[in-house]
Amino acid sequence: MIGICVIGAGRAGMIHMKNFSRAIPETRLVAVADPFENAAAKACNEFDIPDHYLDYRDALDSDAVDAVVVVAPTVHHRDIVVDAAIAGKHILCEKPMAMTVLECEEMIEAASEHSVKLQIGFMRRFDASFTAAKQRIEAGDIGDVVLVKSLTHGPSTPQRWQYDIEKSNGPLAEVNSHDIDTLRWFTESEFEEVYAIAGNYRCPEARDAFPDFYDNVILSARFVNGMQGFIDGAVSVGYGYDARVEILGTEGVMFVGRLEENSVVTCRHPGSMVKPVIKSWRDLFIEAYLLEDTDFIQCIIEDREPVVTGIDGKMAVMVVNAGNQSIREKRPVSVGA
Repeated sequence: MIGICVIGAGRAGMIHMKNFSRAIPETRLVAVADPFENAAAKACNEFDIPDHYLDYRDALDSDAVDAVVVVAPTVHHRDIVVDAAIAGKHILCEKPMAMTVLECEEMIEAASEHSVKLQIGFMRRFDASFTAAKQRIEAGDIGDVVLVKSLTHGPSTPQRWQYDIEKSNGPLAEVNSHDIDTLRWFTESEFEEVYAIAGNYRCPEARDAFPDFYDNVILSARFVNGMQGFIDGAVSVGYGYDARVEILGTEGVMFVGRLEENSVVTCRHPGSMVKPVIKSWRDLFIEAYLLEDTDFIQCIIEDREPVVTGIDGKMAVMVVNAGNQSIREKRPVSVGA
C-alpha cells in the first residue's frame, strides 16, 4: 500500500482525495495538509483520513507518507516539490508546474537527485477523447497536422489571489496550461514564437487593484516544425465549462470535446431549443483525473517514467511566461529566448 498525502484541500484536491481513498486499491490516503484548519478537517471527515497538518513540512516527516499530490497555489509549488523530493516522497504536482522556468528546473533536478517520480497534472492526456484523437492523428487520418486550435472557457470567477499576475501568472497559466500542453502533444513540437493579446471584460472588481489582470486571452503560435497553433482562453464566462480542440490537417479536420452535458435536446413553444451545458471541469474530466492518479501509482510500482514529466510542465511554463511578456509588450515573443 502506497501512503498518499494531498497538499491542498480545495476543489482539485478533493478530486484526488476521492480517487486515492476509494478507487485505487494500491493506495491509502493517510494525510491531508492545508493551512486552513476547517478545510483540512472537512477533508478528513469526508474521506476518513487519519491525519491532517497545517504545515505540509510536518506531513513530509511522516513515515506513513510515501507520495504527495501538490494542489496548492502555484507560487508555492517549487518549495513544496523540492522539500518533498528531499524527503524521498514521490510527487504528482498539479499544473501550472511553477511560476518560472528556473523553478521548474530546480524541481526536476531535486526529483532526479533524490530518485523520486515527478508527474505533472495534465489530465487531458488521459481523457478518452483526447487520447483517441492522438491515436487517429498518428495513424494519419487527417494527413499531416497543419494547425491545432484549443479553447478553454471557465465559468467561475477567479479567487482573489489569482487576480495577482505575480502570484498566479494569470489565466494563461491557471486555465490555458492545458491548452499549451495539448498543442505540444498534438504537434509533437515546441513553441517557437507566440503573440498574445488580452483584456479584462468580465471582472470589474479586479481592475483597480490588479490592472494587469486579464479574463480573456488569445494566443497565436508558430512551432519549430512549422506547424501553427491558436489558444482561446477565458474565465468567468458563466455559461458553463467549455474545452474543445480542432486539429486541421492536409487531408481533413478533427474535432475533440463538447459543450453539451448529454445528448438530450428540449424543444419548446415558440420555437426554442435547449441543450444542457457542462457546468464544471470536475464533471467533464472526472474519469481523466482517475486515470491520471492511477497511472501515477503505476509509475511508482513499475519504476518507470511518468506519462507527463517535469519537462512537459517546464515547457508549458516557458510558453506562459512568453505569452504574458507578449501581452505586456504588445509584440511577438520568441519562446525560450
